[in-house]
Amino acid sequence: MPSPAQSPSSSRVVLSEADIDRALTRIAHEILEANKGSRDLVLMGIPRRGYPLACRLAAKIAAADPSVSAAAIAGQLDVTMFRDDLQRQPTRPPYPTALPAEGLDDKVVVLVDDVLYSGRTIRAALDALVDLGRPRIVRLAVLVDRGHRELPIRADHVGKNLPTSSVEKVRVRLAEIDQVADEVVIEDWSE
Repeated sequence: MPSPAQSPSSSRVVLSEADIDRALTRIAHEILEANKGSRDLVLMGIPRRGYPLACRLAAKIAAADPSVSAAAIAGQLDVTMFRDDLQRQPTRPPYPTALPAEGLDDKVVVLVDDVLYSGRTIRAALDALVDLGRPRIVRLAVLVDRGHRELPIRADHVGKNLPTSSVEKVRVRLAEIDQVADEVVIEDWSE
């Protein structure tokens, strides 16, 4: 991993704000189609950037189905204590887990994250879900799938597949977290 003093040798924007919005609109409609509507649907965002993406998806689902309250179907799932890399990155701050009022039992839970890489964060999310309830179905929606899986995990809904090399870093910037315009950037850290 690069040190804070280092900088990438190159970077390029691969998704603009408009591209991200289109991808989220498509994912929201795919979720509704796969679920045959909005019944029993819960979106659980993984902090940091997965939660604002889950909230945006919930808003798009609510716009498509007026019987849905975006606030009632969106939640946040902290996976910090379920990660297998805490010894290597002990400074990771925990975030609050916030469940929708109806809970997770017998719900169709869609985990939402920004980037799918090794699959280890999603494995931790699945472990965290088991502690909170028993969903009927668990699906995965990600803005970017960059490959390089270490575990047998795949996304059901993907905004953009971005094949990358191991020296590249995918950065998702969202207005809610980064206070900049939405974008996805690939940075090359090779020398």
